[in-house]
Amino acid sequence: MLHTAIVFPGQGSQKVGMGKDLFDNFAVAKEVFQIVDEILKVNLSKIMFEGPEADLTQTQNTQPALMAVSIALVRVLEKEFGKKITDLGSMVAGHSLGEYSALCAAGALSLEDTAKLLQVRGNAMAKCGAKTQGAMAAVIGAEPELVEEIAKAAAQNNEICQIANDNSVGQIVISGSKTGVDRAIEIAKEKGVKRVLPLPVSGAFHSALMADAAIEMKEALDKVTINQPILPVIANVTANQVTNPAEIKDLLVKQITGSVKWRQTMLFMQNAGIKNIVEIGSGKVLAGLVGRTCAEITSQSIQNLEDLKNFAA
Repeated sequence: MLHTAIVFPGQGSQKVGMGKDLFDNFAVAKEVFQIVDEILKVNLSKIMFEGPEADLTQTQNTQPALMAVSIALVRVLEKEFGKKITDLGSMVAGHSLGEYSALCAAGALSLEDTAKLLQVRGNAMAKCGAKTQGAMAAVIGAEPELVEEIAKAAAQNNEICQIANDNSVGQIVISGSKTGVDRAIEIAKEKGVKRVLPLPVSGAFHSALMADAAIEMKEALDKVTINQPILPVIANVTANQVTNPAEIKDLLVKQITGSVKWRQTMLFMQNAGIKNIVEIGSGKVLAGLVGRTCAEITSQSIQNLEDLKNFAA
């Protein structure tokens, strides 16, 4: 039994220049970026390597771009270093859009279908965001039960406020209508929460305000084939493993309006005997979250050529 889990980053981990050294050094990585460009009919790799940052941070670009870097790294590990995903870990997971990267890495989705789905997802979420004028905020240093209580108290008079991401001990993100989130920030201060930070986002992601995007995702997912993954995938909305294709599809739709249970995902991994978490993709946000929740689990990130060489060594 491999005591390692592989995880894939979500939005917020993007940066201009990501993936460029992979494109320049490995034919198999170059092929990934070219396939994604072709499928999306956008020169996404140019935006990734050169910017401008404003274009890269548009959610319809960010989502497939982060996935492309993760899958390029997975393919380089396999082809150049002789390490299949099953040699690297015994389970996979991804944060929000990273769940699609995890499914692609585990063979449940083709690269082409993953790119198409993330383009639809990004566009649908951007459209919903523009229409519903939602907000999000990070609640730092509060217990999950208290944040749940604050969100419920804020969601009055038909306002929406709910937990969007339970990222780690002491880091929870709330999402909902502007009025609902503003009210939650006030209630949090009254209850002695030390820090609540409004986030610079274009919509209330992972909340009921994304209902139209969930309908669009269901239609898009109905058009693709999902295979049984070669490794169990820990789903965001249940923090439990899933291998059944119909269930995977259902959970991906629910994920649009549901909460990303990342803290619970790490605890699931710990209970399953995982001793090391390896983040594959741009940035090291997820690797950084591990220690706050699971002190016994070590973590590392593989995001570029140097990391690949160190990992292989």
